[in-house]
Amino acid sequence: MSVLANAQQPQALDTVMLDTKIPLERKQSGKVITKISNEELQARPGASVAELLNEVSGIEINGARSNDGQNLSYYVRGGRNRQVVIMVDGVQLNDPSQIANDYDLRLIPASAIKEIEILKGASSVLYGSGAATAVINITTKKTSEKDISATFTSTLGSNRPTESDFKEDTKFETFTNNVNVSGTVNRFFYNANFSNRYTNGLSAVAAPADSTRFESDVFDRFNTRLNLGYKISDSITISQFVAIDKFKADFDNFDYTDANNQSITEQIKTGGHFEWKYKQGTYVFNDSYQWIDREIISDFPSKFEAKSYSLDTYLNHRITDAFQAVLGLNVNLSEFNSFTIPFGTTQFESQIDSDTANFDIIDPYLNLVYQTNFGLNLNAGVRANIHSVYDTHVVYHVNPSYNFDFGTTLLKILGSYSTAYITPSLFQLYDPLYGNEMLMPEENTTIEGGAEFSMGGNFRVSAVYFNRTEDNFVDFVTVDPELFLFQYQNSSEQFESSGVEVEFFGKILDQLTASANYTNTQVDERLALRIPEHKANMNLRYVWKKRTTIGLSYQYVGEREDTFFNPLTFENETIGLESFGLLNFNMSGQLTKNIRIFAGVTNIFDTEYEEIYRFQTRGRNLLVGFELTF
Repeated sequence: MSVLANAQQPQALDTVMLDTKIPLERKQSGKVITKISNEELQARPGASVAELLNEVSGIEINGARSNDGQNLSYYVRGGRNRQVVIMVDGVQLNDPSQIANDYDLRLIPASAIKEIEILKGASSVLYGSGAATAVINITTKKTSEKDISATFTSTLGSNRPTESDFKEDTKFETFTNNVNVSGTVNRFFYNANFSNRYTNGLSAVAAPADSTRFESDVFDRFNTRLNLGYKISDSITISQFVAIDKFKADFDNFDYTDANNQSITEQIKTGGHFEWKYKQGTYVFNDSYQWIDREIISDFPSKFEAKSYSLDTYLNHRITDAFQAVLGLNVNLSEFNSFTIPFGTTQFESQIDSDTANFDIIDPYLNLVYQTNFGLNLNAGVRANIHSVYDTHVVYHVNPSYNFDFGTTLLKILGSYSTAYITPSLFQLYDPLYGNEMLMPEENTTIEGGAEFSMGGNFRVSAVYFNRTEDNFVDFVTVDPELFLFQYQNSSEQFESSGVEVEFFGKILDQLTASANYTNTQVDERLALRIPEHKANMNLRYVWKKRTTIGLSYQYVGEREDTFFNPLTFENETIGLESFGLLNFNMSGQLTKNIRIFAGVTNIFDTEYEEIYRFQTRGRNLLVGFELTF
């Protein structure tokens, strides 16, 4: 959580590097970067990655409050999934078979994560295609310094909607288990992680008021990851990982009727990390190879096979005490196949072939950081996007900031002008029905301005204004309504979104902290689907005798608009969704040196609400669990 991380351990934000790829003191960064700390993750063991991100200012993860198998939509600063970059341990991830080329957060278990760092705004200079509204870097758990160390975490929870009877229908139907074993033997280190999450009891689609409750839809996920490494010397480290992830998600029909549909996603991922620290800097090499298979079992069955390779290598060199440079190269190779069963047949046939549906991206980039001893800091960079389908595209950013240091207090003034690009997906380029090989990349420009005021680690408040414009927006347009012909095309219109993000943290007493954030987002009506104009998060956290933590959080989501397909008129219609507020409680305590227990209640008042029209959301639910470490 944007502010919960602060409330738990504000000093965790003293060092950031996502905005420059150079470790900097927070006051020297020209951005307001959010961290979800390890302590916050421990305090919320039953929460998914999407739920945690949903409490960060400027972010709305639509679907995070619904059935676990619900597709997730990432709305950041008025943007969409394709404008958000997801990274794990510094490597960008994507799924070439997805319409938006985005990565599915449902594949990532929160129990395997050490911390999450979020950078908002256009960041394509450092992170390439899609980094138009946010970059989310997920860092997995680190290796223990002991020869062997193990942690076992288990949670049990209910999973009921609001319209059911709380006393009769509250039963354990959410099970999350995680085992992590790691250690260091001389210069060799290892880390093995296994987790499973199973949920039942909640239907994907909400039953009509005059109908019986729909059948529940199951979500079942397994994750395994093994990382092996060797410290060649005090300055050189090398490691390699392999991970297997799989989930099955039941879902209902899009005409809001109950069904036995299922989506199955399997992922195999492998990659490595090389790091060499020398006197004047650091050289880093990260890569990841992904194989993703998806199958849709429904009245419209389909299969997808995707492959992608991502590489990011860079040299961070300190030229002088005040001047540093990052010179890097980013590579992404993507391809996919898709199969459908044509009407009147029973066998899968190829629809999109990887011999055609593939592209290569090779991006060199340069970023410069200048720091002075009188308060001025400057971050600037440029990147060339060399794409196999269209011509070279250049993006750049300039991000100055200035510190007014008053001893125990600090005022930071910041601003930025940055550009970003979003590559058309393979589906948008090559789908035989809707694809368009003439598509050009979307172009985004973001202007930011704001200030952050802090008093040591006891008080911090920040406010940032942003304005983002979109050109060459890839739209799904009607070519011939009589023949039902549609195609992806670049729009000639320019779209705009703007808003304000305010964050606050304060230490009221030695044991009591308060934090809050508020986001106002103004989006052109054409792109305002499910995006609240007003959203706020508040949190109180009390630590008793350094062994027990008690937390109370509240989230407010303002009115939004949604659309639905009316089967009677065969047209999409717009409907308003009411605002809602959710109050949650959680606590955790160290029972013994090796045993920690926790419990929580979500949606305490059993508030009824919708985040997607006529889709189910969670009511009041209970969570209990424990963590055993040795």
